Amino acid sequence: MAVVMRLKRMGATKKAFYRIVVMDSRTQRDGKTIDQLGYYDPKQKDAVIKIDKEKALHWLNVGAQPSKTVQSLLKTEGISLHPKE
Repeated sequence: MAVVMRLKRMGATKKAFYRIVVMDSRTQRDGKTIDQLGYYDPKQKDAVIKIDKEKALHWLNVGAQPSKTVQSLLKTEGISLHPKE
């Protein structure tokens, strides 16, 4: 089972926000999740990103692969599996 970190769309039409979740790669976009790491709201004046750093690092350490968007959000928040030395 390949585990991925990706966005799950929530909210009303044209008022979307996203949860950052961990799920099986074969699951539909809005399907069953394994764990919720945080959320991303791009509709605010300044986009709001909130991620639980400990959970994110745990899932990265056990092999979960982030999508390109989630990887970008993690980088914005300063969360990396390989910290700069």
